[in-house]
Amino acid sequence: MGCPEEVSGNASADQKEAGNGTADEKEEEMNSGSSAAEAVLACVRCSKLARLQCPKCLELKLPRANGAFCSQECFKAAWGSHKTVHTESRRAVIRADNPQDQISQALSRGWLYCLHKGEHRSGRAPNFDWTGPLRPYPISARRFVPDNIPRPEWASTGKATAEQYSEWQNSVEIKTPEQIETMREACKIAREVLDAAAKAVRPGVTTDELDEIVHEATIAAGGYPSPLNYHFFPKSCCTSVNEVICHGIPDARRLEDGDIVNIDVTVYYKGYHGDLNETYFVGEVDEASRQLVKTTYECLEKAIAIVKPGVRYREVGEVISRHASLAGLSVVKSYCGHGIGELFHCAPNIPHYSRNKAVGIMKAGQTFTIEPMINAGVWRDRMWADGWTVVTADGKRSAQFEHTLLVTETGCEVLTARLPTSPDVLPWLTS
Repeated sequence: MGCPEEVSGNASADQKEAGNGTADEKEEEMNSGSSAAEAVLACVRCSKLARLQCPKCLELKLPRANGAFCSQECFKAAWGSHKTVHTESRRAVIRADNPQDQISQALSRGWLYCLHKGEHRSGRAPNFDWTGPLRPYPISARRFVPDNIPRPEWASTGKATAEQYSEWQNSVEIKTPEQIETMREACKIAREVLDAAAKAVRPGVTTDELDEIVHEATIAAGGYPSPLNYHFFPKSCCTSVNEVICHGIPDARRLEDGDIVNIDVTVYYKGYHGDLNETYFVGEVDEASRQLVKTTYECLEKAIAIVKPGVRYREVGEVISRHASLAGLSVVKSYCGHGIGELFHCAPNIPHYSRNKAVGIMKAGQTFTIEPMINAGVWRDRMWADGWTVVTADGKRSAQFEHTLLVTETGCEVLTARLPTSPDVLPWLTS
């Protein structure tokens, strides 16, 4: 997850949000004065008179009879099977073929448009001077994180205060062997999580479904999805489609044949972050998009090849810009690579464009990301009304690849490198 170039809930609430805690404490009025639909509801587990409602079913606006329970005991006992009702309701959103029907179904289930950097929601689509054909869709509610998962400070506050005021914003940390080993663990998990999402990319899948895969795979590995609630970002990963450069928010839109989609995953594990992203083809993609994505991958590979002690950070941008310009492409200047470790974003900043003014040289023990964003048209960008989604100024497509790197005594180690089990989704690697 890139950072701007210029920038050097409590448990019970979480449980209620996910529906994996207690049924709504407020007893529903089911007397003779209520409507016929609400007059008598039976517990879905034991068929006794129901007086409680599953909060997740209420949030998703599912039929009341599907989430009715007589007691907290029945609700908890039935949770294992009952929660599939919520999953099926999400799947139903992606069944609509017509985009407007899909939006309507999402809104009917309580999904809303994201506004103001994730701090606000609205049932009305935002107005914007769109640069390309892509539009925002409603997003689902924030996903549940179990209490046993260690989490960064912003998980509950939305604010990365310790990161903002850390000494490592102004100097570059040299990691100890113990820190490096933990980073290897976090980065390997991040790679495995991204691979799981990559396998699901195909026409008809929503980016919200990809986010769900990322979230569940991260939790299953004992990690926390770093983007979730980071400065109020509402989802567990970034999904950037077509003209979106970076920080796209997973939503109810179905991927279409011919799209390209970048999935950006960061995992927080044992106090450290591992960050990577890749851009994938959705179905049959035109030749221009294929060349854009392949060239972007090559830009990253060429940049990694020069990483070693003594190299100036600014040289990364020279290598990337040279390769991109030879292909007739442009390099985004507003967002850059960054230091990473116990902090999600810290020094050094690694600009990807030529003639940048980055200060400093690489030293063994440093960890940082390189993540070039390459555009088919001009390099300039625009920000959507959600405060996160960055798009190309001319509406043309953009691609990105990212790795977390460790500078070694003789070169570098790609901590988020592809594994033998990684799916064959980048055709130029297998041809």
